[in-house]
Amino acid sequence: MEYYVGIDLHGNNNVIVIADILNRVERRKRLPNDIYEVLNFLEPYKDDIVKVAVESTFNWYWLVDGLQEAGYNVLLANPAAMVQYRGLKYSDDNTDAQWIARMLALDILPTGYIFPKEDRAVRDLLRKRMQLVRLRTTNILSINTIFSRNTGKSISGNAIKKLSIEDLYQQFDNESISLAAASNLNIINCIEQQIKAIEKKVRESAKLKPSYSNLMTIDGIGDILSMTISLETGDISRFKKPGDYSSYCRCVKSERISNNKKKGTGNRKNGNKFLAWALIEAATFVIRFNKDAERFYQRKKAKGNQAIAKKAVANKLAKACFYIMRDNVKFDNNKCFAP
Repeated sequence: MEYYVGIDLHGNNNVIVIADILNRVERRKRLPNDIYEVLNFLEPYKDDIVKVAVESTFNWYWLVDGLQEAGYNVLLANPAAMVQYRGLKYSDDNTDAQWIARMLALDILPTGYIFPKEDRAVRDLLRKRMQLVRLRTTNILSINTIFSRNTGKSISGNAIKKLSIEDLYQQFDNESISLAAASNLNIINCIEQQIKAIEKKVRESAKLKPSYSNLMTIDGIGDILSMTISLETGDISRFKKPGDYSSYCRCVKSERISNNKKKGTGNRKNGNKFLAWALIEAATFVIRFNKDAERFYQRKKAKGNQAIAKKAVANKLAKACFYIMRDNVKFDNNKCFAP
């Protein structure tokens, strides 16, 4: 007998269904999120289990890694792409797990990419850096707002980073205002230390890959940003065309067109939000350091607005990154931005 396993994963528990090819349930149970509990439950059927599908949630690492190490053929189910059976009047965790097993048995289960465990920690550390960079920007903007509100003048981000607490207190004649700005500056200084520590650790931990140095041939992209793009991408061969990769980077429009008319929009959140952020960062730098990219950006900006123009540059870079990583080549400016 061949069995297929569907696992509906939650924050503190999971529901497992073991079913055969005809969708007859052999066994089902709700278990705590403990890999030993899961393995013990599956053990009697191990030799007959063909595949195991785990719902892709925020906490799938421990379960997928544990099942793979135990020798199971594991797939990651993509909940955003799964369509529930329309005939169901009532559904719960049991039916959800059974439906995952059913699609798995029929070989129609939409799946996600299981990122290699050996690179996952460094990738997640870079994600933490992104979070801190955004938080730093929030605090810089807060100080800028305080300056504008109370002095009528603005101050650049670089100037804010160079301020000391003593300098900041001299900018205002009210101690409460000074304390508000100083609290933001203290947070910025703390974040700067953590970002530097993360970058140091990433440089020590990341295994050198040809894609890192090749991506750095794009004007304005340094080692941290090149590693972010490469690690977030994973295996580039899973993308058939540059357009597929650009879509995964959220660099294309999400809309439905029929007879040259807009009929609606798709899910704009499909794709990798971290790659989307990295490509926008790369676009910001390439506009600054590449004259052809700047001219392309200005043409697009004249037809639309700054955000659309920058996304167009990011789309160009995403397609360039696809060829750089797939073909192991350096950046060719003439193919990307030259008129």
